[in-house]
Amino acid sequence: MRVIAALITGFLVVAAAAAAAPVPAPGWRPVWVSAMQRPGDSFAPNWSGVGFGNQTVRQVIRVSSAGSLLRLRLSNRFGARPLRVTGATIARSAGGAVVRPDSLRPLTIEGKTAFQIEAGSDAVTDSIIMPVAALERLAVTLYFADATGPATFHAQAQNTSYLAWDDHRTDPMGNAFTVNSSSWYYLTAVEIEDPRPSRATVALFGDSFTEGVGSTYDAHHTYPDELTEGFVAQGKSRPVLNLGIGGNCLTVDSPWLGDSGLTRFGRDVLDQRGVGTVVILEGINDIWLNGATIALGAPVQGASAEQLITGFRTLIAQAHGAGLRVVGATILPAAGSLFVGGDRARYAERERVRTTVNGWILGSGEYDAVVDSAAALADPADRDRLAPAFDSGDHLHPNDAGYAALAAAVAAVLN
Repeated sequence: MRVIAALITGFLVVAAAAAAAPVPAPGWRPVWVSAMQRPGDSFAPNWSGVGFGNQTVRQVIRVSSAGSLLRLRLSNRFGARPLRVTGATIARSAGGAVVRPDSLRPLTIEGKTAFQIEAGSDAVTDSIIMPVAALERLAVTLYFADATGPATFHAQAQNTSYLAWDDHRTDPMGNAFTVNSSSWYYLTAVEIEDPRPSRATVALFGDSFTEGVGSTYDAHHTYPDELTEGFVAQGKSRPVLNLGIGGNCLTVDSPWLGDSGLTRFGRDVLDQRGVGTVVILEGINDIWLNGATIALGAPVQGASAEQLITGFRTLIAQAHGAGLRVVGATILPAAGSLFVGGDRARYAERERVRTTVNGWILGSGEYDAVVDSAAALADPADRDRLAPAFDSGDHLHPNDAGYAALAAAVAAVLN
């Protein structure tokens, strides 16, 4: 993590008395995940609405922790019919759509190279011996001979996926992969068997700030990536899971923006094996979005502070019930962004909601620890705006430096 000590000077980090995160049990646990969404429109063009047929999809991911025995989890959670996977492989990435040919391994389920995943279900591949290091990039290639129909996916991957026609699952070269996408399809987790885990997994839950919108594509500069790199650099490697969805709301389900935080918290966080701590950074979309802002597929008129606090209390209770340590992060400022527009009265009213919720996060004592991420990234001369050095340009999402600063603030609580 490329953050010097001066970056964290002045960060307001408040920790409440709390039990330490539970010691993880031996067994399988994810070292990379993606929060799945319903197929359809999103902020950028994607292939989910149509799906695939006689096509090969190659997706490049980076694992957060090391292991020797691994398996993959594939999801047809939002599919309307069974998904037929004609064949799949995994390999070490050599950059772009190119893979190292000596590392290509077939993926099977119950020993079969072709397999079916029922609608509404996930499936886990057979385990394979493939030693991987923390921060290593892997390429997962799926070939679909038959039409899949609309695809379960993750809309904004902050990484490039590649498409080829015909069967190229064992093709190490990238020449056939002539079309790109910024989404992930069907791939929801890479898991390792960890017989002696030394540190519990950290789940990072939220919206586009967790997902990493505004960071450099394919460069792994999101805040979860920066946090992971910091752990590795300190010799404290542990799995870190990015469970952000761009535009996600805490209180409202949306076809575009994913199931609400309240709806998906159980499957996306509590169902992950080995999680000891969850960091929650969400709520900005509930505050600012309204029915005229974007075609959300659900009425959003701006949540009240009471609605958000009630929602956060629900997540805290669910996490504590599962034995997790819960860290709350304050909601970032948005002045000058498209969210705000020119309606000064509405801005003042919505900004009061943000400051009220942030005050509750910092002062209620209901979280086990809190991070004032808003203070960490705000402009010292105008606390309602992102600092220019941390602004990706839309006055809403951090840039690479902003995500590094956010990771440093979170790390100060987790270390």
